[in-house]
Amino acid sequence: MWSVDQRAGVLADLPLMPRDDDGPVFAESWQAQVFAVAVELIESEKISGEDWADRLGVVFKAAEERGEYDTGARYYDHWLTALEKLVVEKDLAGWDDLTSEKELIRENDHHRREHQIEEGK
Repeated sequence: MWSVDQRAGVLADLPLMPRDDDGPVFAESWQAQVFAVAVELIESEKISGEDWADRLGVVFKAAEERGEYDTGARYYDHWLTALEKLVVEKDLAGWDDLTSEKELIRENDHHRREHQIEEGK
């Protein structure tokens, strides 16, 4: 498990990460989930911090080459792309598993939003 100082050091190395004085901020719940999964995989040593940084760097570079200069608005989209590719490369899950999980998350999110709309009426 990482100490608070170790986490702070890692976060300091991620200048585009949306954050406030207390740490990372998330516009949507899936962003927090992607962040938590990446941290857990590194802390549990299923992936290394170096592998994660390399994969994330490749994804950012590919986005820039397509003309998508990230201002932070799509930051967690890139995290998700990098995480999916790394998880498959490390044989922690397959593309079919990831696709099924995405559909389940979308469905649950749709139901959650419908419930929020009903509560707001």
